[in-house]
Amino acid sequence: MLFFRGLSRISRSSSNSCRWLISFRHEQQLVQSNNHYHSPRDSAEKVLGCREIYSWASRSFHGVVHQIHHQSSPIDEEQLDPFSLVADELSIIANRLRSMVVAEVPKLALAAEYFFKMGVEGKRFRPTVLLLMATALNIRIPGPAPEVVVDRLSTELRKRQQCLAEIVEMIHVASLLHDDVLDDADTRRGIGSLNFVMGNKLAVLAGDFLLSRACVALASLKNTDVVSLIATVVEHLVTGETMQMTTSSERRRSMEYYLQKTYYKTASLISNSCKASALLAGQTAEVSKLAYEYGKNLGLAFQLIDDVLDFTGTSASLGKGSLSDIRHGIVTAPILFATEEFPQLRAVVDRGFDNPADVDLALDFLGRSHGIQRTRELASKHANLASAAIDSLPESDDEDVQKSRRALVDLTHMVITRTK
Repeated sequence: MLFFRGLSRISRSSSNSCRWLISFRHEQQLVQSNNHYHSPRDSAEKVLGCREIYSWASRSFHGVVHQIHHQSSPIDEEQLDPFSLVADELSIIANRLRSMVVAEVPKLALAAEYFFKMGVEGKRFRPTVLLLMATALNIRIPGPAPEVVVDRLSTELRKRQQCLAEIVEMIHVASLLHDDVLDDADTRRGIGSLNFVMGNKLAVLAGDFLLSRACVALASLKNTDVVSLIATVVEHLVTGETMQMTTSSERRRSMEYYLQKTYYKTASLISNSCKASALLAGQTAEVSKLAYEYGKNLGLAFQLIDDVLDFTGTSASLGKGSLSDIRHGIVTAPILFATEEFPQLRAVVDRGFDNPADVDLALDFLGRSHGIQRTRELASKHANLASAAIDSLPESDDEDVQKSRRALVDLTHMVITRTK
């Protein structure tokens, strides 16, 4: 990532879901022990547009507009669409993002808004997670304040959490722009990548511009702990990309190294932003830690399935070329698991896949191994841990809180069963 200088459910009732056999803490230790993986711990108006006042007169501040088909079944049995639950807020955020990336130089503005345009903006996965988490953590903290004051503070808090979602999406898109330059990618989200369409230089500058906008918005939150967390995320993105560029054979064949890199490149943004949302709400260290654990394990599960889809998906369904990782010499979990069954594959991995014949050989070994299956199983373990973190949150009788928590758990199932 060529970041600008100086900026450093599993469904509880799914037909094929496994039963909980061990506690959350024990399972967490098991996954970490099996993979020798230890994640790091908390180590002008358009720009300040996060301060804009939203109108909540026609809807609850939770933004829940999905119409639930009520029967005699309890909330736990309802089928929720996580994205529909926050659809109104996602629309607001999408519009605000388009306004926040306006630049004085037309060409830079055109580049910066490339992946924020209608139709290519994606599903807004990360803002959805953060908005759902914000509602899931809407636990009334005991205090002497009058109810009218509490309601006003809740509305103000929601605006700040929306602002955080906007910041995170800008950082994410900036990382995609920089990744595409480094990978010499020609497609992204089913269309030509920005570097392919407008050139590497403008793609890098557009990514830097998005990061600068994110930084100004982040400062407007006036929360040093949150600023520190998000700054650490940017550092992790750079570190993860640098780790991916390593040519050391030992590290290229290390599952521990792969998972650490995956945390930095994918899971850190989700985990630390979930924690930041909890900090904005004034939650306890324990609740903040659970929010972090959810994001970390959801992020790891997401990337593990991404790595599977690079081998099993099609270019049309993924919006990018299949086998792109291995063709760029990037070794991911399916290949790493395959090398455990076929040690002779290690020599191929060490050569770096520059020879197309080595790619074909690796695919042959992968096809005869359980590499894909074991990667899916590892993703499921992390999804279970994410779900367990939500189940461990303090109890709440609030229906919106319960729906959002169920949606977060359902999201873990969607992540590991997706095909694109």
